[in-house]
Amino acid sequence: MDEYDSYDDEPYLLERPYVIVERRESAGIGSLIIGLALGAGVALLLAPQSGEETRRVIAKRARRAQEAAQDFVEDVSGTVADKFQEVRASVEERIEATLEAVDAGKRQVTNAFDAGRAAARQTRGELEHRIAERKAAYKDS
Repeated sequence: MDEYDSYDDEPYLLERPYVIVERRESAGIGSLIIGLALGAGVALLLAPQSGEETRRVIAKRARRAQEAAQDFVEDVSGTVADKFQEVRASVEERIEATLEAVDAGKRQVTNAFDAGRAAARQTRGELEHRIAERKAAYKDS
């Protein structure tokens, strides 16, 4: 007898399904920008330039970074606004198409109802005419 045979019927020792959750955290664009800024700062500090030249270069690069950030924000804002307008137009088109389909269905039901009513009137008239003919034939006989 194997040493594990006695435990095979124990439910808590049976293999149960399990879930493995992996979590991946991306550094993101924020970390990239911070890394770029720190790297640029260290490079400027270690560069063989005078303090005034370094300050000028830092100010120039800060202006460029600010302009780039503003351009990025404007691009993203424009893209979001454009996408919003596209989605809005699409939703409006779908609503309009749905309303048109409902109106068409309503017209079909109304037309079918009117046709049924007209057919019922015609059939009633024919039936009344036949009954009148039969009554007259019965009275004559």
